[in-house]
Amino acid sequence: MPVYSFEGQVPEIGRSYIFPNATVIGNVRIGDGVWIGPGAVLRGDYGRIEVGSFSAIEDNCVVHARPGEKTVIEEHATIGHLSVIHTGHVRSWAVVGMGATVSDFATVGIWAVVGEGAVVRNRFEIPDESIAVGVPAKVVGKIDEAYKTLWTNYKNNYNTFVDRYRKNIIEMKDSSKYL
Repeated sequence: MPVYSFEGQVPEIGRSYIFPNATVIGNVRIGDGVWIGPGAVLRGDYGRIEVGSFSAIEDNCVVHARPGEKTVIEEHATIGHLSVIHTGHVRSWAVVGMGATVSDFATVGIWAVVGEGAVVRNRFEIPDESIAVGVPAKVVGKIDEAYKTLWTNYKNNYNTFVDRYRKNIIEMKDSSKYL
């Protein structure tokens, strides 16, 4: 996996799984039990990135921060495929849907949901347990206990990926026979 020091900033990575073609650069701290998918980029060259334990940064996400600022993804958060988090704050248990953007200084609350393709604009705050959708994102509802149960199960599955990928992924050196 490409992990890079940048200008003396060395990533701190707990016992997690980072896919071999994901990239982690510079001032980045990743907790334990984090799964980072194929093609994801966590670029701590301007500012700091913090990813809390048991979070999932799915395939092809981009996480970055403005100079001297910080992007925070707390514990048990799920960042969906192709999402961008830029100097944002994603609180614990939140879900950012596929292809969504959380822009500068925006906050996604505890157990809040950002719908697929939504854009959470600069400094916007999504309250705890709220659902926000659209461009720009608007709060349209609240989650319930059934949602929490469902997503706790989804999140637990990603948490198992850390050990499952460590033990079971095998690069196929001669992939021509599959073409």
